[in-house]
Amino acid sequence: MAQLGAVVAVVTALVAMILHVSIHKVEEGHLAVYYRGGALLSVPTGPGYHIMLPFITSFRSVQTTLQTDEVKNVPCGTSGGVMIYFDQIEVVNMLSPSAVFDVVRNYTADYDKTLIFNKIHHELNQFCSSHTLHEVYIELFDQIDENLKLSLQKELNVMAPGLTIQAVRVTKPKIPEAIRRNFELMEGEKTKLLIAAQRQKVVEKEAETERKKAVIEAEKFAQVAKIHFQQKVMEKETEKRISEIEDSAYLARERGRADAEYYTAQKIAEANKAKLTPEYLELMKYQAISANSKVYFGTDIPSMFLDSFSFKPSIEHQEERTGKTEGRKSRKA
Repeated sequence: MAQLGAVVAVVTALVAMILHVSIHKVEEGHLAVYYRGGALLSVPTGPGYHIMLPFITSFRSVQTTLQTDEVKNVPCGTSGGVMIYFDQIEVVNMLSPSAVFDVVRNYTADYDKTLIFNKIHHELNQFCSSHTLHEVYIELFDQIDENLKLSLQKELNVMAPGLTIQAVRVTKPKIPEAIRRNFELMEGEKTKLLIAAQRQKVVEKEAETERKKAVIEAEKFAQVAKIHFQQKVMEKETEKRISEIEDSAYLARERGRADAEYYTAQKIAEANKAKLTPEYLELMKYQAISANSKVYFGTDIPSMFLDSFSFKPSIEHQEERTGKTEGRKSRKA
């Protein structure tokens, strides 16, 4: 019985070990590729638990979602012979599930070492060797990411279709300390220059603002003066028109008055002309005689009426006549 129990325990342990070795789990976002006797099997499996032949079949899990490969401490020589080092370069990439079998078959499950890590070293050295330290470190540094991405993707489109480079991030390279200090000094001077240029722009803008303000003020004063001038001109024109209207009215009144007087005089003349007949004159003569209340005596009295153009004798003539008449009266007495 003891031997039987030992055998059962050994068999149970072997079965448990075989099950532990044969059962494996594949995570979500991965595919499992299998090798049997060193040969790659053509059917990858998806996420979940799977069983394989123990000690005969092995598997590798291949990620099919976005992943970031980090390439560290990449040496790079510039065209001037200065050796610099990029501490870290991150490459964000993704392998299509349909391309897993071909990529693994051609470049193994560690395809990123061949297609990304080694290509990063090559492309970065190609870039550095064709540019100066100043260009790599300052002028063209912002273009390194995009240039690496385009170069890698161009190669992968031929070598590994289905592997896509999403982004490349490059850190600032390490350069010799003496050169770095010179660059810092140069950047400091450049910053001062930029500050001076910006200050100059500010001064120019302030001067431009003052000039525009002065122009606006001058235009405002000119417009106000123009409006005042126009107002004065309009006032003078209004006064002139009022004066002309008053003159015209006065002239019309005077002309009307003159016309009325002329018409009145004309009508009076016509009336007098019509009235001054011999009979009317004779009547007027007798009326004048009858209106005279004085009585004259003497032989020369009739002669005072001989002048048909004068209705009354002169005072001297009357006094002379009166004196003669009184003298005659005294002699008769």
